[in-house]
Amino acid sequence: MFIHIGNDLSVLKSSVTAVVNLETVLPSQKDVADYMNSEDEQGRLQYVTEEIPKSLVITDDKTYVCSLSASLILNRLMSSENF
Repeated sequence: MFIHIGNDLSVLKSSVTAVVNLETVLPSQKDVADYMNSEDEQGRLQYVTEEIPKSLVITDDKTYVCSLSASLILNRLMSSENF
């Protein structure tokens, strides 16, 4: 089963390993920025939108920067069948 994460992009639900709420990450928390830089250097970071990013969706093979809120994405994960 797939979940929609913004624009015309959907990802396989079983591949989602984490959803990070970027709205609560403080600038002093370097771990998230370091992770995003590392993913970008490896060619695994994909921006789903040009709007203000609200969440990261981390899958088995890519990290997506999304404008949808983390709570909306988590609700989609939880409400889909066979979770």
